[in-house]
Amino acid sequence: MHYTSDIATAFSSVGHICRDVNYGWLIRNLHANGASFFFICIYMHIGRGLYYGSYLYKETWNIGVILLLLVMMTAFVGYVLPWGQMSFWGATVITNLLSAVPYVGNSLVQWIWGGFSVDNATLTRFFAFHFLFPFVIAGATLVHLLFLHQTGSNNPLGLNSDADKISFHPYFSYKDLLGFAALLIALTSLALFAPNLLGDPDNFTPANPLVTPPHIKPEWYFLFAYAILRSIPNKLGGVLALLASILVLMVVPILHTSKQRGLTFRPLTQFLFWTLIADVAILTWIGGMPVEHPFIIIGQIASVLYFSLFLVLYPGAAVMENKMLEW
Repeated sequence: MHYTSDIATAFSSVGHICRDVNYGWLIRNLHANGASFFFICIYMHIGRGLYYGSYLYKETWNIGVILLLLVMMTAFVGYVLPWGQMSFWGATVITNLLSAVPYVGNSLVQWIWGGFSVDNATLTRFFAFHFLFPFVIAGATLVHLLFLHQTGSNNPLGLNSDADKISFHPYFSYKDLLGFAALLIALTSLALFAPNLLGDPDNFTPANPLVTPPHIKPEWYFLFAYAILRSIPNKLGGVLALLASILVLMVVPILHTSKQRGLTFRPLTQFLFWTLIADVAILTWIGGMPVEHPFIIIGQIASVLYFSLFLVLYPGAAVMENKMLEW
């Protein structure tokens, strides 16, 4: 064990791993960039589920959303561990959001910190969480797969047909192997040739509680949610919107009004799906921008559109498509 979860040595221990430990730089680069690739796979998986109507397997889908929250928490506590400037201030800002909880907010924040500020106790417990959460995720993944095996996998047509079924191996296993190889090549290339491309320059400076970075922002895969949080000029409202940006996925199966499962034969909803993809990309861009005009208003419009697509436009488009098909 070369990493030390102590505020005096955490930052220098990461430097020691990269400089002095055999292949420590490679493991560190693969681990840091692997998180980004993991989230790319997760977001593509969610997008595929939305496109092909996999959310109609409600139990599987809802466990998947819980898994997403667990993975996000694991990534967040992991980002704090290098104890750079952005690690420290990111932890301060995000944990402080819990103070918006009525009555027990401040006590909750102090309980998570283990004191009255982000300090040694916070780093120690975040290190423990980062180690333990993957075991919880592994257990939840097994439950996710268990429910999936109860219903069987979805398909692009959204139709159940025993005549069209083929065995997983070799037909799908080879396809998965190709995708896995492409992903591994991309991750290795990034880790070897541009390991700091997705990192924040401020995180290469040791944490200093007396110097606040001019622009605090999380890793790129949290930027869309961070943009929604910033778009509401009220602390409690922002926290609720942040939670809702993920939990809205649980509402998708309830609001499904189409007679068809997927979007293969639904051009209107297809257009809305790609609008959602563009909207999330805009929110990701806005989350990395300073809190000033015109980024504030763009973020607010994109946030309203994000929730409108899920709660109003998707169900409305499905009703229209049903009428056009006279169903």
